[in-house]
Parts: sequence; C-alpha cells; structure tokens
Amino acid sequence: MGRIIAVANQKGGVGKTTTAINLSACLAANNKKVLAIDMDPQGNMTSGLGVDKNALELSVYDIILGESPIQDVIVSEIIENLDILPTNIDLSAAEIELIGVEQKEYLIRNEVYKIRDDYDYIIIDCPPALGMLTINAMTTADSVVVPIQCEYYALEGLTQLIHTIELVRDRLNENLEIEGIVFTMYDARTNLSLQVVENVKDNLKQDIYKTVIPRNIKLAEAPSYGLPINLYDPKSAGAEGYMLLADEVINKGE
Repeated sequence: MGRIIAVANQKGGVGKTTTAINLSACLAANNKKVLAIDMDPQGNMTSGLGVDKNALELSVYDIILGESPIQDVIVSEIIENLDILPTNIDLSAAEIELIGVEQKEYLIRNEVYKIRDDYDYIIIDCPPALGMLTINAMTTADSVVVPIQCEYYALEGLTQLIHTIELVRDRLNENLEIEGIVFTMYDARTNLSLQVVENVKDNLKQDIYKTVIPRNIKLAEAPSYGLPINLYDPKSAGAEGYMLLADEVINKGE
C-alpha cells in the first residue's frame, strides 16, 4: 500500500512545489513507483515535470467534479517510475463548485484509494492556501511534509498550518501526522539561515529532516526545462540535497 505524503505550506515562495517535484523524481530514481498529484491550480508541478498544462484534455478538476475516473486522468511514465495527475487553472473554480456538495472533503481520497496499491509513494503538491483543495489533500494523505524557507519570517504562519493539520486529524483523518519539516533555500554564507534553523528546532516539537536544501540556481532553472533537478543537473547541490531527502523519506517509512 503506497505511502501518501502531502507537501504543504500556505506561505508562498518557500520551495513547496520544488520539493514536491524533486522528492517525487528522486523517489522514482530510487526504483520506487511514484504518483505525483498536482492540487495547485497554478499547475507548476505539472509543467515542472514536462507536461503542457495548457493542452490537458483531463485534469484533477475532472476527478473532483466526478466527470472522469482517476485512471483516465493519470499521465503515465513522464519519467521512468513516475506518473502524474496533472492540473491547470480550471481547478481554481473547484472551491466554488464544491459549495453544498456532500462529503466534499473526501472527493480526492475516494479516487486515490482506488489506485493506491499501484504505487510505493503518492506525493501531493498542495496550493499555497488552507482551502478546500488543501483539505482534500490532507484527508487523502498519511502525512505532511512542510518546507520552510530559511528566512526571518519562517515561523510565521507555521503555527496556523500545524493547527490546520491537527484540526483535519481530529475531524476528518485521524491517521494524519506531520512527516517532518524540511529547510529550503539554505545559504551557508549567512548567519540568518543558521539562526532560523536553530530557532525552529528550539520552538517546534516536530520531526525535522537532517537534509537541508541549499539555495541553488540550478534548482530555479530546472522547471523551465520541464525537468526535475536530478535529470537537469544531477551533480548540482540541489540534486544532491533532494536525493538525500528521498533517502530519509524511504528510511523513515521502513
């Protein structure tokens, strides 16, 4: 049965989609069968993995509306061992269309559970907001990975996210847990990055990954080529970071 991990932080620009893309690809590079699910209407995970989001015939939106079964929407083997459930801007209408729908918190889970056994890992990229799409991701997931940027306001909003995760666990998905916090955009040349890491460790009673993702120009370039970092520049510091993170995620599960 596949482990389902949501990558979430309602704060934008923290490396959430970068983490979702590259964790998926690095797990696939470890011979794990992976499904990446793009729940962010911006569709950056979709395009970052080389799928044209503007040319989609079917997307996550069709699953939420109940118009297509999940098997019809999956784009297979975009990279060896990696499939994707793609998304585009159509998904932004879902919040409004779901008003008054019964059991709307479970629409994605009900479909994903049908194919869960086909994968070792299912990685969900959440939108940068704590709305119904993120709730759907969290009712589906076993755990949440929280990327935090190494900057002054890192802790701001984090308590709100943790509160949301706890609410979902209490009311909608009793098995949900915080998988861990991963620091992104770490700059070893600044004292600030070091202070942020120490500050979060002191203030949060959460698991924190040993792997820290460095600030890396290659990581920023890779999505424009539709490639994850381990294929775009496998020798870069960013690729090394995400391969180490994938190892940690695998070892944690075992």
